[in-house]
Amino acid sequence: MADSTNNRGEPDRSRVAGGEDYEVEYFANKHGISADQARELIARHGNNRTALDEAATRLRSS
Repeated sequence: MADSTNNRGEPDRSRVAGGEDYEVEYFANKHGISADQARELIARHGNNRTALDEAATRLRSS
């Protein structure tokens, strides 16, 4: 069945799906951190991609 054109929400790309290994791996590789570190950031900061990008940048600079 096709998606409803009446049900429009925020794009999925604005979030990181912590339960999806491929998304966690992509995020970790993008920022040069381990997958475990990426999962910790997701647990601590939620799944908002902008907030996670900032947190990962701070983690790498420390």
